[in-house]
Amino acid sequence: MRTPAYKTWRAGVESVKGCLHPVRLTGTWEVRHAGSGDLITSRQGRVWSSCGTRRAAVCPSCADRYAADAWHLIHAGMNGGKGVPDTVARSPRLFATLTAPSFGPVHNRPGRRPCTCGRWHPDGHPLLGSPLDPASYDYTGAVLWQAHSGQLWHRFTTALRRAVAKAGGLTVRESTSHLRISYAKVAEYQLRGLVHFHAIIRADGPTGPDTPPPTWLTADVLTNAVHTAASSVQVDTERPDGTPLPLRWGNQVDIKDITTTNLDLPETADDDEDQAVADTRLASYIAKYATKGTGATDTGDRRIRSQMHIDQLRVSDHHRAMIQTAWNLSGQEQYADLKLRHWAHMLGFRGHFLTKARRYSVTFKQLRAERQAHQLHAALTDAGLPADTDVIVINDWQILGIGHLTPEQLELATAIGDRIRRTAQQARKDPR
Repeated sequence: MRTPAYKTWRAGVESVKGCLHPVRLTGTWEVRHAGSGDLITSRQGRVWSSCGTRRAAVCPSCADRYAADAWHLIHAGMNGGKGVPDTVARSPRLFATLTAPSFGPVHNRPGRRPCTCGRWHPDGHPLLGSPLDPASYDYTGAVLWQAHSGQLWHRFTTALRRAVAKAGGLTVRESTSHLRISYAKVAEYQLRGLVHFHAIIRADGPTGPDTPPPTWLTADVLTNAVHTAASSVQVDTERPDGTPLPLRWGNQVDIKDITTTNLDLPETADDDEDQAVADTRLASYIAKYATKGTGATDTGDRRIRSQMHIDQLRVSDHHRAMIQTAWNLSGQEQYADLKLRHWAHMLGFRGHFLTKARRYSVTFKQLRAERQAHQLHAALTDAGLPADTDVIVINDWQILGIGHLTPEQLELATAIGDRIRRTAQQARKDPR
């Protein structure tokens, strides 16, 4: 027999869609008329709030919501919507991937031909991405590249704008009166523990997505500019012994024109699908990376606290070596500004997983505000008032605790969250 306490707990779990680390609150929520101050509706007592993480390894439910927001952000910049005009679908748009350089040969080629080591490695094999010779692998260079990859991306976007301006016979200052380059990019960890960046790059007119770019700025011109920018930029730093260490992109720069529908992505539609479907699937393909961690087991999502913590991590030897290198480098004064000990759990990567140019599309803040406005409108409708009533919302909450109280509660919440997610996924596949 289900007790009242169980029913209350389960209602809390379902209210946060099966969040694994809910924030339990107590207090009041009031909606008052802005003019008179009269109480319209209120709620008091205990409520749950989602943890809001983007990392699927920490909370799949909240990561799903983050990925959905990321999808809207990316898709709007390709196809319009959320305040972005649908004319952006006719602008030159590229899907570009920039990778890290090599810091030593690694085990690779799953299922196609033997690895350099002479053995076959199937998908998911633990050796994939790890060095053939760990003793000679450049862990210092790998971690320092990772720590500077955000700066390298910034220099790439600057060089890209210069390359596009040059292609049009303009200076960078003159180009602002003719065009604007926007992007949204997501970082993804490769098996070797280094990030590469997937990016949608779009050419607009001078005021952004509401104006078309100049006719000379075609997808081919933009593609050449991306190649030029990627090959020309570098960030200079030093090894611990003072030896110069120039950091650059890897040789593999993959660029696809989004105006063509056959993008050769996993689980995409056939070549004859229409452009809207192709854009939708590409947005899904990119957005899913926003919720991924390092790929290391039992790390990548929790900060390292001590050397003992590193020693006890259940990770591969390769990932442990990267974490250890970041931890050790952080103790040297020349790398103090990198705060590598703070980011050791991310294998030295210090950047945001999803970033965008200011005018690419909608922001996460706007998407969340839209969701909150929808919830407020629903509350006003339930109270029998017009949804556009001018109101003041007053929140007064205190934290009771975070997470579930017992392992049994966590296990059951995980099952409930999985069911909710499967139901939602099925509903998206079959909207009927």
